[in-house]
Amino acid sequence: MIHLYWGAGKGKTTAAMGLALRSAGRGGRVVIAQFLKGCNTGERLAFQRFPNVTLLPVPEKMPFLWNMGDGERRETAVFCQNLLAQAEQCLAEGCELLVLDELCAAVRTGLVASEEVSCLLDRVPPESDVVLTGRDPLPEWLRRADYCTEMRGLRHPYDCGIPARAGIEY
Repeated sequence: MIHLYWGAGKGKTTAAMGLALRSAGRGGRVVIAQFLKGCNTGERLAFQRFPNVTLLPVPEKMPFLWNMGDGERRETAVFCQNLLAQAEQCLAEGCELLVLDELCAAVRTGLVASEEVSCLLDRVPPESDVVLTGRDPLPEWLRRADYCTEMRGLRHPYDCGIPARAGIEY
């Protein structure tokens, strides 16, 4: 099954990580690939404690795309493409749940080719689930997803100038 958590509201990664927690709690082999994120997130710190959860490597820090120069953007594209290849290998090796966090953004910004993602989705074994998160998913993914949940923001403290808080936003 394919799960898609998308939209402009908060909660996409949180929903995906909740599903990963549920699967891991039932003994499932979970693999988490986070695109465009660094290693300093609460979910990564928590999942390091689970022997049946594989956290694919991420950079120590990941600047926002709009702050990247051309060279840094090229390096990030190579990293994201390699990350997708690693995730696909884990899927082929039999993980029950693969989380591709912020993959929508990696594709929409041209860091990952949508065709590569489509090929991965074509090869999801019947015993596995794949979660895609992010804003602006491709229409094909909206049609294809078995679970499709839109997160719509109505209010957020950031709108009032309150910065992201550890343990809540990351």
